[in-house]
Amino acid sequence: MEPVSTDDVTAFRRFNRYFTRRIGVLDDHYLGQDRPLGEARLLFEIAGSGSGVSLRDLRGRLGLDAGYLSRMVKTLQAQGMIRLSVHPQDSRLRTVEPTAAGRAEVEEQNRRAGALASGLLQGLTPDQRRELTEAMATAQRLLRLAGITVERVNGHAPDARACLDAYAADLDARFPEGFDKSDLVGAHEVSGDAGAFFVAYEEGRPVGCGALRRLEPGVGEIKHVWVHPEARRLGLARRLLDALEAEAAARGLTVVRLDTHAVLTEAQAMYEACGYTEIPAYTDHVYAAHWFEKRLGAPAADAPA
Repeated sequence: MEPVSTDDVTAFRRFNRYFTRRIGVLDDHYLGQDRPLGEARLLFEIAGSGSGVSLRDLRGRLGLDAGYLSRMVKTLQAQGMIRLSVHPQDSRLRTVEPTAAGRAEVEEQNRRAGALASGLLQGLTPDQRRELTEAMATAQRLLRLAGITVERVNGHAPDARACLDAYAADLDARFPEGFDKSDLVGAHEVSGDAGAFFVAYEEGRPVGCGALRRLEPGVGEIKHVWVHPEARRLGLARRLLDALEAEAAARGLTVVRLDTHAVLTEAQAMYEACGYTEIPAYTDHVYAAHWFEKRLGAPAADAPA
């Protein structure tokens, strides 16, 4: 992967400094309320959970250190903003929910945040607001993609099997003839010397997968490239495909093949854009209507991202 340029890093940090100052993140009294941003955000997440949320879920959702989270929870509890209790199904977990005072503060927080955003946007024309909104959506999409990791896991791993179950359910809903889970690759086919399995993680949660298995000497097959519906249109499928191709090359494979169903037109377009060429059927696969091949090391076809 190409290294990040100093100019890109400088521009990113410059924007962060401007934006955090502009919305008052540096102030210990965020939005004019008597608490810093960290506590305000934590109270917002707790209030948004409805009947309660575990501290473990909050820690994962916000990416907080356990000690820091504990200190903020104690502060909010002492101020009467939240209530702590033991999870009804698991005594090892503590849950937290907002009090009436906590909900009232979050309502006021939302009112002030809306007024701040409205004030910032007021100086722009409708076209400029639309341009800014689109730019923020692009920034969020790319930052989400940047934060996702793609990791090789054992084909027997629970996350691997969970992704394949979700993939099978997705295809069963999309294929006119349905999908039989017996068509999924076996864990032994994508583990060890036989192949590899990759899982994409967003904030610790599996959101995509892809598999590679060896077909014959020098030739591999890519299977089950899947992205969770909530993580689609980020460019994650291409990230998974890149990881699978790199793994194939590292194993000395010079060609990778794959097939796809007729209804998966978006997958066909992606494979063609990534340098795959349609070929005659190389295997008798009940769900396949198109077969593709790519010689590793060959440049990808020019195509819009």
